[in-house]
Amino acid sequence: MPWLGAGSRADEVDVNKTQWVSFLWMYAVLIVAAAVLALIGRFWLASNPTVGWGVLGLAGLLIVVSLATLPLTMSLEAGRRTTSLHQDELLGKLSERLEQVCLLLNEVTENQLISDRTKSVAFREKDRETVRRAVQEEIGKQDWEAALRLVNDIEVVFGYRGEAERFRREINSRRQDVTQRQISQELPQVERYVAAEAWGQAIQEAHRVMAMFPDDPRVQNLPAEIETRRMACKKKLMDSWQDAVNKHDVDGSIEVLKHLDLYLTPSEAEGMLETARGVFKEKINLLRAQFAVAVQEKRWADALRLGDSITSEFPNSRMAQEVRDMMEMLRQRAAEEPALRV
Repeated sequence: MPWLGAGSRADEVDVNKTQWVSFLWMYAVLIVAAAVLALIGRFWLASNPTVGWGVLGLAGLLIVVSLATLPLTMSLEAGRRTTSLHQDELLGKLSERLEQVCLLLNEVTENQLISDRTKSVAFREKDRETVRRAVQEEIGKQDWEAALRLVNDIEVVFGYRGEAERFRREINSRRQDVTQRQISQELPQVERYVAAEAWGQAIQEAHRVMAMFPDDPRVQNLPAEIETRRMACKKKLMDSWQDAVNKHDVDGSIEVLKHLDLYLTPSEAEGMLETARGVFKEKINLLRAQFAVAVQEKRWADALRLGDSITSEFPNSRMAQEVRDMMEMLRQRAAEEPALRV
């Protein structure tokens, strides 16, 4: 601080003054010593001139040195004191300027803080309105996470908790509506596979939709619903099979069995094997009888059609082999039949 600096300079001046006084006392001591040596030299001149003149010479040397160096020392001291006073003056002015600068900086800092607070208050409503528009834009782009982050700013930065809650409800509602529309666009494909009884493809499509909407309960329940409908179709086919067997509807039984084959487990197929053999045996006997009647009545076209059915449906049976042996003859007779009619 300025007054501390001034005190330090005063102490330094006092020290320098003390040093200068010490130098003056040193010259006084030298002169007194020279005078004492001169008296001693004069005393020794009578008894021992050599010693006397030596002592007088030493005294003279001290006086010469003192008188020669004193002006130089005084000149140096005067220059030093002038320089010191000049430095003290400069330091005082510098300290004063520094104090003024510190005061000015404090004032600028306070004004800046006031300005920031003022701007914060002045632009608060404008900033909040900007965030509101940004929230609506993100909702329009269906970027729900970005919209929710902006809503958090409305609550945390601006302190409007009620408005933030209203925005959250709106975002969740819009998000739910959009999600349901998208799900409604994806589900018909699953339904088409189910209607076609393409259960494997239906499950694959269900898993794809589940990956798109992992948080929707209805979508996540799709595999269970598909399996329920598959089991319902299987039960319906089993009932139709049993009903056709009971009615001795051979053609109906075979058609249902072909369809049912896609649903049966190995153990279920094993349990139905005996009944199925009986149905096929009844079917081949029926075809044999119809074929024999058609040949007997010389309905060659009907016989040829029945023969094709026997060889295609029961290719490994004995009757199929017999029919194959007759097929060439049947084709010839069928080809001759229109000419005979003419």
